[in-house]
Amino acid sequence: MRLDKFLKVSRLIKRRSVAKEVADKGRILINGKQAKSSSTVKAGDEMTLQFGNKTVVVRVDKIVETTKKDEAQEMYTLISETVAPRAEENRF
Repeated sequence: MRLDKFLKVSRLIKRRSVAKEVADKGRILINGKQAKSSSTVKAGDEMTLQFGNKTVVVRVDKIVETTKKDEAQEMYTLISETVAPRAEENRF
């Protein structure tokens, strides 16, 4: 399955157009390699997504063409989720 479609179906990203944009900006890695929106995703792949100051690492468990909202999280396992601390501003 294409990366952008997987992100939409799994509801990691709400819209396929947004998923394509994020992938094409180089913010997604599949098994440690930079991925494009057309990259193929298969079960067992480890995916790293960067959203601003947040990094999410998931493992793909299964691929399905469509899914219900409450079943979407069964498509992946969350490995880690980290938030980088923001630089504090000096206000004097």
